[in-house]
Amino acid sequence: MRFGVSTFVTDEGIAPAELARALEDRGFDSVFLAEHTHIPASRESPWPGGADLPDKYYRTFDPFVTLAAMAAVTERLRLATGIALLVQRDPIITAKEVATLDVISGGRAALGVGAGWNREEMRDHGTDPVTRMALLRERVLAVKELWTKEKAEFHGEYVDFAPSYSWPKPVQRPHPPIYVGGAGPTTFDRVIEWGDAWLPIFGRREGLAGAISELNGRAAQAGRDRIPVAVFAVPRRVEALESVADAGVDEVLFDLPTAPADETLRRLDDLAALIAR
Repeated sequence: MRFGVSTFVTDEGIAPAELARALEDRGFDSVFLAEHTHIPASRESPWPGGADLPDKYYRTFDPFVTLAAMAAVTERLRLATGIALLVQRDPIITAKEVATLDVISGGRAALGVGAGWNREEMRDHGTDPVTRMALLRERVLAVKELWTKEKAEFHGEYVDFAPSYSWPKPVQRPHPPIYVGGAGPTTFDRVIEWGDAWLPIFGRREGLAGAISELNGRAAQAGRDRIPVAVFAVPRRVEALESVADAGVDEVLFDLPTAPADETLRRLDDLAALIAR
């Protein structure tokens, strides 16, 4: 089982390069960065985590610029989004950004995607929340075409472009893995059709072992190999780690609060000690 962290990188926390070096030095396998382009002041959409939206949501850095800074000071750390809001992103630009990150990092990029929860944020990007899942599907499929075809084209209801060249191509083959966030009733449809891994939040899906078994049963019926699973926000307890290991989870992601360097390094030391146990 691999171990990583998911976090929001902001101007109020540890700097990206220092965080990346600290993670790699302590043996962590990955870092997954959250994304919000902006937070509309209206605050109509309720935050799934509670009443008050934490400051980190307002201040988070662009994930791909941040991951590039992390790539420059590491050699082994996997560099991922958790999650990139592809329903708010141009797929042609995103394909180039992720492919560039994969090249400069020597094949360490991963793209975690989801539709998000903030309806006002989506609307500001011209996205209709009602059709966001269909839009997400087409944008992911378009990104994959741009990554894997020398002359790529896509013709859908929401994404449409004529035969085009887009370079660089990713180092990883066939392409960087796509992690599908979510735990809703149709999440497995998305994972099996166009995802490479499932990315749920700990506790959001009852019976994790049963869910993983269901996912891979459906994958086998679709002619696919076993699908890896990475879990967000696993509690910092040995029992929790044992439970996800028994369920067949491939990667544990600890939630790393956004904090200054000294506090962050202490937390990472504690997590490294927990993993060692």
